[in-house]
Amino acid sequence: MVIVFALVALLVLSVVVVGNWWMWRRLFRDTTRAPGLVRRVGVVVIAGGWALTIGGLVAERTGAPFWLQQVLAWPGFLWLALAMYLMLGVLAGELVRPLLRRWLERRARAGEAEAVPAPEPEPVPVAAAGPVDPPPPSTTDTPADSATPPGGPLATPTRRLFVSRVIAGTAAAAAVGTVGYGTYGVLRGPKVKRVTVPLAKLPRAAHGYRIAVVSDVHLGPVLGRGFAQKVVDTINGTQPDLIAVVGDLVDGSVKDLGPAAAPLAGLRARHGAYFVTGNHEYFSGAEQWVEEVRRLGLRPLENARTELPHFDLAGVNDVAGESEGQGPDFAKALGDRDRARACVLLAHQPVQIHDAVDHGVDLQLSGHTHGGQLWPGNLVAGLANPTLAGLERYGDTQLYVSRGAGAWGPPTRVGAESDITVIELASRQA
Repeated sequence: MVIVFALVALLVLSVVVVGNWWMWRRLFRDTTRAPGLVRRVGVVVIAGGWALTIGGLVAERTGAPFWLQQVLAWPGFLWLALAMYLMLGVLAGELVRPLLRRWLERRARAGEAEAVPAPEPEPVPVAAAGPVDPPPPSTTDTPADSATPPGGPLATPTRRLFVSRVIAGTAAAAAVGTVGYGTYGVLRGPKVKRVTVPLAKLPRAAHGYRIAVVSDVHLGPVLGRGFAQKVVDTINGTQPDLIAVVGDLVDGSVKDLGPAAAPLAGLRARHGAYFVTGNHEYFSGAEQWVEEVRRLGLRPLENARTELPHFDLAGVNDVAGESEGQGPDFAKALGDRDRARACVLLAHQPVQIHDAVDHGVDLQLSGHTHGGQLWPGNLVAGLANPTLAGLERYGDTQLYVSRGAGAWGPPTRVGAESDITVIELASRQA
């Protein structure tokens, strides 16, 4: 097992190294005439960016001083997103490069044909008596080594340089624009999404009951107190009947992030705010965070259930808690409930839906996937989760997966906007 892991790690490292070398070649070496400052700057930018990324990840996981985590996280995590889109841009450039070369070659040949006029025929002299000697060989013929290089006009260094600069500049501009817009989308705060979910067992009196679902806030070295306040203000603005915080609230210890989480004390809902753990809580000291959110006024549901006036609300721990003996326990949370009542379950990961189906849950609310966060990451996340985002049905159980309010790693989202979802329960008896 260790050998397999080492081989996979070596393969991944090799792909990353080769990919970054190719990116440096296309963006810096092929766009310059000779070795110099620009190529050296390229080495520093790419190597330095990855050093900051690795440093930021290590600092966060090892509990380094919080100020150091913040210093490394911003540039390091942004480089992670930028490098990904630079590589995608360079890859797309490989497809465009031959097409651009052919287009420029045809254009150059057409221009040369228009610029050179057709030779006029010379007058034929009157034949003279006697044989005509052939003209002496010309001494002004073009030497063989000065002929047009193979490949036509585009084989000249100037034309190759032009093509490389156009493609590299386009790839860089597209990557910077994509990451910039995706980062702005996260920092401005999540948008509100509204979804109506009919429940067969919901009584008429609960028709229109509103649950504000927020997941994956990821307070940490990048997203701090100001972001938490935006989340709280957005939730309160929906005037929900109940608030469900379904995991991955933080990336760090209570000591470092307690002040950042303080605005959560301002959450307001008629039936209160509830919390279940996500996998990142178990990287950050889950027991301490459970106590901290309880102190802030949220009610943790640790494999537990509460009976609200019109339906049961249950919550289970995240599967990451199994390594600490605090994994999900569906029997404890749901085993003795009255199945004639509707039941809403808070569970961080969508993969927990199969246990929810077995225990007769009507609606599971989850997060975890971020909707993929950075395209084309949605393709990978879609393979690892039964539902990537949105509402789907599994037998008699419905599953809603939020894309989350924040972001992990790069504070950037592409193709998966952050959201806070207001679930409006509908009674079929209404």
